[in-house]
This record gives sequence, C-alpha cells and structure tokens, in this order.
Amino acid sequence: MVSTMGMLDLHQITPPSSFLTTDYVWARDGAVIICFTSGTTGKPKGVAISHSALFIQSMAKIAICGYSENDVYLHTAPLCHIGGLSSAMAMLMAGACHVLIPKFEAKLAIEVIEKQDVTALITVPTMVADLVSFLREKGAWKVKDSVKKILNGGGSLSINLIKEASNFFPRAKILSAYGMTETCSSLTFMTLYDPHFSFSYQPPHFPVGTDLSSVQRPQGICVGKPAPHVELRTDADDSIGIGKILTRGPHLMIGYWDQVRSSVSNSHSWFDTGDVGSVDEHGQVWLIGRESGRIKTGGENVYPEEVEAILFQHPAVAGIVIVGIPEARLTEMVVGCIHVKENWLWSDKSHKLGAEKEEHFLSDEILRQYCRDRNLTGFKIPKTFIPWKKPFPTTTTGKIRRDVVRQEVVSYVRSIQSNL
Repeated sequence: MVSTMGMLDLHQITPPSSFLTTDYVWARDGAVIICFTSGTTGKPKGVAISHSALFIQSMAKIAICGYSENDVYLHTAPLCHIGGLSSAMAMLMAGACHVLIPKFEAKLAIEVIEKQDVTALITVPTMVADLVSFLREKGAWKVKDSVKKILNGGGSLSINLIKEASNFFPRAKILSAYGMTETCSSLTFMTLYDPHFSFSYQPPHFPVGTDLSSVQRPQGICVGKPAPHVELRTDADDSIGIGKILTRGPHLMIGYWDQVRSSVSNSHSWFDTGDVGSVDEHGQVWLIGRESGRIKTGGENVYPEEVEAILFQHPAVAGIVIVGIPEARLTEMVVGCIHVKENWLWSDKSHKLGAEKEEHFLSDEILRQYCRDRNLTGFKIPKTFIPWKKPFPTTTTGKIRRDVVRQEVVSYVRSIQSNL
C-alpha cells in the first residue's frame, strides 16, 4: 500500500468494528462462483460451485501437477470456464507468477513463452494442434526448455500429437485430465509424457514394449485414475462393467443456477456425470462417450467418441467428428465428418485399396475397412463420410459443438436429396 508520503504503516490502520468480533461463519459450503458449462450439446448451464470444492480441486492440481512458486503460468484458457478458473486458483495458492494474454493464438502464445520463460500452461487438443503446427513451420526456437508442465483437458490427444508436443517441449511433463464443470474441473489425471522416463505413450498399466494388438482391454479411451479425494464408480450391471460414470465427494457442485434446491448433489450422494465408461482392475477409468451424444442406430447404441478415437489414428485424418442424422429405417445413421490432411486427396471413386494407399487417396471404403481392421463393430462404422472443408465449430474452450455439426450435416444431406 503506497501513498505520496511513502509506505504506510499497516499497524496504524484501525479495522472496522465488524472485524473485531469473533462471531463469524466460514461459508465453505456456500457458492463462491456460478460457472457456465461449455454447451457442447446445447445451451450452457450455470453451475453453483462452493468455496470448499474450488479449494480442494485446486489443491489436487498442485499435488498432481507439481505446481510451485517457481512457476510462470501462461493463461491460455479463458477464465469464464472451470478449467481456466481452477488452474488459476491452483497457481494463486502455489504462489506462481501469472501471465495473461487477450485470447489464445499459437503465434502469440509462443512469443509470450519465449519472452516470459513460461514454465506451465493448460491446453485442449485444438490448442496443442495449433502450437505444434506453428512450431513445425517456425523451426527451432530459443527457450523451448523453459516449459515444464502442460495439462491437457477437454478431450484426448492422439499419439502423434503427444509425440510432436514432447519434441517441441522436451522438458515438459505432459498430463491429461478428465472432468466437468459440475465436478469443479478434473476427476481423473494421467501422465502422457514424462521427460524423466523416455517412453512412447501407451495405456499406463501395460509394460513398455507390450504388443497392444494382443491385449484384451476395456472399450473406450483411458483417462487415468481418480484424484485422491474423488470417489468414482459406474452403475454397470453387466459382465463387461460398462455403465454410467458416477462420482461423489467434496468436489461436487451445489447445484444448477435457479435449480439449486431441486438438483443439489451433496458430497454423500452419487452424481451422474452423463458419461459412459468403465473402471478396469487397475483402477484406470475408460471413457466411451457422453450419454447425451449417443446415437441410436438399428436398435444399437453408438458413442461418437469411441469411433472418433479409432479413425483419428488414420494417417490421413486431421480431424474427425461423428454424428447421427435421422434415417427412416435405422432411426439414426452414423456419419463421419473428416478433415483430410493436406498431402492426401479425397476420392469418391472405387479404386483398389492398395493403389489408393500408395497414391495417398482416401475414400469411404478405405476408412470403413480401417475400422473393420481394428475390430470396430459393424453398426458403429459410419455409413458415409463427408470431407469437411472449414474448421469444426467449437466452444470458447475448444470443444467441438457436436449439435452444430449435426445440424449442418442434416442441411447438407437434405440439399443433396432435393437436387436429385
């Protein structure tokens, strides 16, 4: 506190009379903030989060990610969403230095990392892809060793992205988190790359060198183990253990804005995350997809994320979004919207499979065969693929607006049918 006379003596300041009483209540169970969901499948919802939930989640991030007062944290995520908020709070509690930018742009972020010797940042997959793409064009850069911690959320990273990110940030520990606004950010964490242990990423409970093609493992994407304070299970009633993912503990929201009394979930009640998955014998959580995003085709359930995870591994696919559109016989038809990489060409013709691979052609049949080769069940394989020329619509946190994609696909299909 500074005045024109120099430094003020804080001991000379008389506190208000209300400060003198010891009769106070710490509102740990009261709302500290109303934070809105990303709105990936519809209208965002306001989530009332308590002081204690924000505190304990921030403490978990400090412990798991290793944040400290020596960190220089770049705010790449917006502070209007829980990922950015909880990480900012964790860094404040750790005593780190904060660096703010108006919005995320790869070029600006790299310039700030170089100038401020940034040590930590959080990302979503689109941010990682943008950073990698920019650095690939930029070439060598002078302070790439300063970054020590990268926490990714909002979706999984492909193996190729992990490898490229670790090449550009060789001293950074890359972690991934799975969570949601209603649980005050992260439920589970896993390490994707650790510079202290040289390895190629694979699901963490398999020994390095294991032939994964011969391993029987749960369906979906591995998102790691729950944080120490998080209780997590599924409501599975079948032999393979797949069901709705439920959680309880002090990290849960108070309730939705204007619906707190009817929707409140206390720490003793199990909260339905809306996700479907399983927990294996090692305690690893495997995520299949959102219950709300489920596609019902021919009486069977298809979770888009499961199909996307397989197709995203194809060397020609730069981006993929799976949606279901109305279809008279099947109820819904599975459609794949893809970004094709620049050095590949989309072909609507029926070439021989081997020839198309050699000539870097991509087609519906090649992608369907790719799914079959990876044992994806027939009804989950897209009936058709649409080459997507523009960026996929996203939320402010970089998550795909699947509802918007679906609307555009329906309009596209109707326009084709009306011209026939």
